Amino acid sequence: MNKQDFLKDYRKQEDKMLLAQVLDKIEFVKARGKLEYTDFLDMYQISLVENFLKKMKFENYKLYGGYEEAERKVLIIYPDKYDEIMLEKNYSKILKVVRVILPEEEKGKYTHRNYLGGIVKLGLKREKVGDILVGDDGADIIVMEDFSEILKKELPSLTRFENSKIELIELENLRKKEVKIEDVKIIVPSLRLDNIVSDLARTSRSKAKQIIEQERVFINGQNETKLSKQIKLSDVITIRGKGRFVIKEFEGTTRSGRAVIVVEKYI
Repeated sequence: MNKQDFLKDYRKQEDKMLLAQVLDKIEFVKARGKLEYTDFLDMYQISLVENFLKKMKFENYKLYGGYEEAERKVLIIYPDKYDEIMLEKNYSKILKVVRVILPEEEKGKYTHRNYLGGIVKLGLKREKVGDILVGDDGADIIVMEDFSEILKKELPSLTRFENSKIELIELENLRKKEVKIEDVKIIVPSLRLDNIVSDLARTSRSKAKQIIEQERVFINGQNETKLSKQIKLSDVITIRGKGRFVIKEFEGTTRSGRAVIVVEKYI
């Protein structure tokens, strides 16, 4: 396998490094006949890796983050002898859950930002942490198995969690995220991506342009940087840091010719 041939079309050094790591793991799996996996990938990295593997026509992989709707996922590469059942048996060896149970007086007090901010404050590696599923009484934090004991030990050193109960649980006992959806109506000059992002993120067109160019926007799971990309019915738009939206209905146009769109917003 000539790595440079596969990587020559990628300009960013960090992209090349990630994809080179993926190629190494493919080689290891083929040579040793054992499963290999990465740390957690963010949405941009998932899109990059998935397109790369499709381009290679490589099929022995799974992107998994602890539950089907997870935003952060690990890439699992497996040998030909593996079937879906064998693969699923390995999930609990790769991922664990650190559960935070808040004391009565702190229930409902913390958001996703509080949990993630605490992990960052501790100086722990972000790539070892997957989705954080937050409830009023605490949170389930999906982590790499080799990182789970470290996080369990370090979280109580934070003032915000010093009175919380921290425990390790198996992936099968993960509390699934409760999905709440509300319909919102937006009115935009056209169906261009920059117009849609501006309205959904509640920001200016110039700021929306920056968000798109920063590779924070995904359409149906694929990173999109083309400002003039035309949005279609049923498109799922994810804006990192702003949320996930589904284009539900086109209601027509106003007298001035602006498009009226009903959007499902995940909250």
